[in-house]
Amino acid sequence: MLVKAFLTRKDNPALIVPFLFNPSEFTVERTNQFTEVNIPGLPSSTFQFMKGGARTLTMDLLFDTYEEKTDVRVFTDRITGWDSGSMFSKLPGIAKGLMDIDSDLHAPPVCLFIWGTFIFPCIIERVTKRFTMFLPEGIPVRATLTVTLKEYKEYEAQLQEASRQSADRTKTWRVKQGDSLWFIAAKEYGAPALWRPIAVANNIDNPRILKSGVELIIPPLE
Repeated sequence: MLVKAFLTRKDNPALIVPFLFNPSEFTVERTNQFTEVNIPGLPSSTFQFMKGGARTLTMDLLFDTYEEKTDVRVFTDRITGWDSGSMFSKLPGIAKGLMDIDSDLHAPPVCLFIWGTFIFPCIIERVTKRFTMFLPEGIPVRATLTVTLKEYKEYEAQLQEASRQSADRTKTWRVKQGDSLWFIAAKEYGAPALWRPIAVANNIDNPRILKSGVELIIPPLE
């Protein structure tokens, strides 16, 4: 059964690499990175968010050309390009795989993984290729590719997303005993090193001295 899933280049959707069977499942992974921060006066350290990790999609793709008795590398090399230029290459002419460096981009192209209504902009981070069936003359006719795709987001889109998630409204904070500007900045901005805007907004000369009960202005970050 021919599939409904395929990989293509984002800048050239006409170049389609179909999978001969639908992936039976795939795994999505996402990570966040934090660093441990020591704040004076606190008995233990806090964690400061550094950055979010891109979503990673991992799946097995099956390619099977046994019925046609043709070389399965006609399909697999369109993704990996590993055999391009060698005696085993099945890529026509000077064509390249989706993992090869594009001469105009000076990098592998951004791809789209499309499966029905699911569209995943990505770069192909890793591929493991296994050939599991051969014709008597040694031509591979079945292969499984374990593919790892990393989500790709345009720089401008990430800036807009970060802007929507950042502190953008003036708040207030009532000081409690033991509070410090480092602690307040860590809570409000996610980074203790950003205490200076709070000090400036409240005319605080000595950031180590805060009076309990005082209401501080927490300005938005520019």
